Parts: sequence; structure tokens; C-alpha cells
Amino acid sequence: GPLKPEITITYIAVSAIFFNSGLSLKTEELTSALMHVKLHLFVQIFTLVFFPTAIWLFLQLLSITPINEWLLKGLQTVGCMPPPVSSAVILTKAVGGNEAAAIFNSAFGSFLGIVITPLLLLLFLGSSSSVPFTSIFSQLFMTVVVPLIIGQIVRRYIKDWLERKKPPFGTISSCVLLMIIYTTFCDTFANPNIDLDKFSLIVIVFIIFSVQMSFMFLTFLFSTRNNSSFTPADTVAIVFCSTHKSLTLGIPMLKIVFAGYEHLSLISVPLLIYHPAQILLGSLLVPTIKSWMVSRQK
Repeated sequence: GPLKPEITITYIAVSAIFFNSGLSLKTEELTSALMHVKLHLFVQIFTLVFFPTAIWLFLQLLSITPINEWLLKGLQTVGCMPPPVSSAVILTKAVGGNEAAAIFNSAFGSFLGIVITPLLLLLFLGSSSSVPFTSIFSQLFMTVVVPLIIGQIVRRYIKDWLERKKPPFGTISSCVLLMIIYTTFCDTFANPNIDLDKFSLIVIVFIIFSVQMSFMFLTFLFSTRNNSSFTPADTVAIVFCSTHKSLTLGIPMLKIVFAGYEHLSLISVPLLIYHPAQILLGSLLVPTIKSWMVSRQK
């Protein structure tokens, strides 16, 4: 169509999001959180090792059910995604948790995700035969890493102006992301052969909320054990960063890894559901987690 998503989305929109992230990412806040190695290891191992493996085991059980197989593959892609750039940080800040640790893990997880997520997708979904591996990494490098680095370099020179003017980085990213999601939905429902039944969709929504709640509870239990050495503020950052998944990085990455794939639209659906689900659940739990943290600190 006139929007030309194969150019505007694949190259311009994705690059714009990560240039914007690089411009808004406060490097000094990341360096202050750098030394909390145990917390970072916990978050990254849970997000990029335990999460996708647990989902894969769960999907072995679900594969015998009549749920749409492409939606189940989509659930696996959700498990392979890195932490989000914004939602975990916003919710950690709202509760009053360790914001610097949340920022560091979101940024570091995104960098790790650029390399690890395509590998996990190919490992769990077995698409290596049809996916040109080198072109995936070169495109990810050019549309994600390069704009992020350029954004950080530009920030160094206009840092004072940014602090003074406070441009609406979040709004800009949200608008671009909305455009990406819109074109993905257009692709999904423009396909006359789409095989999306209501039963599968309702079950997937239920599974996503259940997985989200279970993993939040699991990370909470692990990080509050007597010998864990995490403060209540650390636990807040761990709960949100370990269980949230990036839509900003996820949708562009799926478009690159599964370019030209007939069922890409259906595979994208669980991630499109997971993102609002994590924000909704997180927002509902903010008062409860905040009162728990305050009582623990006292």
C-alpha cells in the first residue's frame, strides 16, 4: 500500500526507535548500576534461559491440544524476547524500586537480545533452513545497534539541551511503535487464508495472563529468600525486568527473522497480546508491591 511498510517500517521506523532510545538513555545511570552483578545475572538468566525453556516444555503439553499451532509458535517467540526498553523501568519507578538496576537490565538485555534472541528463535522454532543467518545479523546491526550507538554519541554533544528541553522521547517511540503494530495487524488480517479461530485466541489470552502471573510470583519467591541478599527495592526491579518482554525489539526482529514467512502475522499475535497484558497486570499490582516494599523496608 501507500505506506510502503517494506521500506518505511523495516528500515526507517525501526532505526528511528533505536536512535530515539540511544538519545534518551542516560549512560551515567547505567554505569552506577553496573556493579550489582548478582542482580543482573539473575534477570538475564531468567529472561533469556529459564523463560524460553519453561515455555518450550509447556508447549510440548499444549501441542496435543487443538490450539492453533502458529499461535503456539508465537508463544515460543514471546519466551525468546529480551526485556523491554521502557515498561519495566516505568513500573519499577512507580513502585519506588531500584530504577538504575531496571534501566541497566533493560538496556543490557536489549543488547544481548540482538544476538541471543535470533539464536533462540532458530533453536526453538527450527527455522535455520529457510533463514539466511548472516543477513539477519547484518540487518539487525544496521537497524538496531548502529542507530543506538549514533543516538548515544549525539546525546553527548546535546546533553544540556536535552536536560533543559526534555523532548517527549516516550511519545515519539510510542507513535513509531504504533505504526509498526498497525502494519503488522494489516498484514495479519489482509491475508484471506488466515486461520484464526476464537477458541485458540481466547485460550492464548488466558495462557499469557497465567504465565505472566506465575513468573512474577516465581521471581518474587526466588528474590526474597533468606539467603538471596537482594533488598526489597532490588526485588521490585527483578520482578518487572525478568517477566516483561520487549515489543519494541520483538516485532521488528520477528519481521527480520521471519521475512516472507506466510504465517508471520499469526506468530506475532501472542507478542501483541503479551505487551498490553504486562502493562495492565503491572499497573494493577503497583499499589500492592509498593505497600509490601515499604513494610519490608521499615
